[in-house]
Amino acid sequence: MADRLGAVLERGQRLGFLGPAPITEHVEHSRRLVRLLGDPPPSFLDLGSGAGVPGLVLAEAWPQASGVLLDSAHRRGEHLQAACAELGLADRVTVVVARAEDAARDARWRERFEVVVARSFGAPAVTAECAVGFLAPGGRLLVSEPPGGAAGRWDDAGLARLGLSGPTLLVDGAATAAVFRREGPLDDRWPRRAGVPERRPLWGA
Repeated sequence: MADRLGAVLERGQRLGFLGPAPITEHVEHSRRLVRLLGDPPPSFLDLGSGAGVPGLVLAEAWPQASGVLLDSAHRRGEHLQAACAELGLADRVTVVVARAEDAARDARWRERFEVVVARSFGAPAVTAECAVGFLAPGGRLLVSEPPGGAAGRWDDAGLARLGLSGPTLLVDGAATAAVFRREGPLDDRWPRRAGVPERRPLWGA
C-alpha cells in the first residue's frame, strides 16, 4: 500500500492540496502522530483532511479502525473519494464534504469518534471548537503543533468551556502534538454556526 499511498498523495500535492515538502516527509510525520496516539482506536476523524494527511496514513496504520475524512471543499472531497477507492479503504473510510460546524451537528457523526486529528486546520480556538462535537465521551483530540509546541497557544478557560482537558504535549522526533480529552457531557452550544468560531474565537485573535 505504501507505493500506492505515495502516488495518491503526490497527486494531491500536484492539485495544491498538500504542502511542498517531499511526500516521504509528510508520510513520516503522520506515522509519528500515529505512534504518539498509541493503541489504535475503533474510530477516528481527520478534521480538514485535504490531500489525506494524516487521515490516509492513519487508515493504513489502523486496519481495524473505521474513519471519516472531513473536508469542506468538493474538489478535495473528490480526490479523497478516489484515494480511498484506489487504496482499498472505501469499505471502512467515509469521505464527508461539509463544514466541520455543520457535520458536528449531524447525528451520524456527533459524539461518534474516539480520536479526532487535526493538522493545519485552523487557529487553536477554532480547531478545538470545531472538533469537540465529534468526540465521544472520553475521546481524544490530537492537534499537530509547531516544532517544540507551545502550551500557551491553548487557553485553559476556553478549553474548560468546551469540556476539554489538556493539553498534554507529546513529541516524537520532528512531530509535536497537543492532546486533549473530552470530559463530561457535550454542551449543545458547541460548535457554533458555520463561520462563527473563526469570526468570534473563544480565545486569541
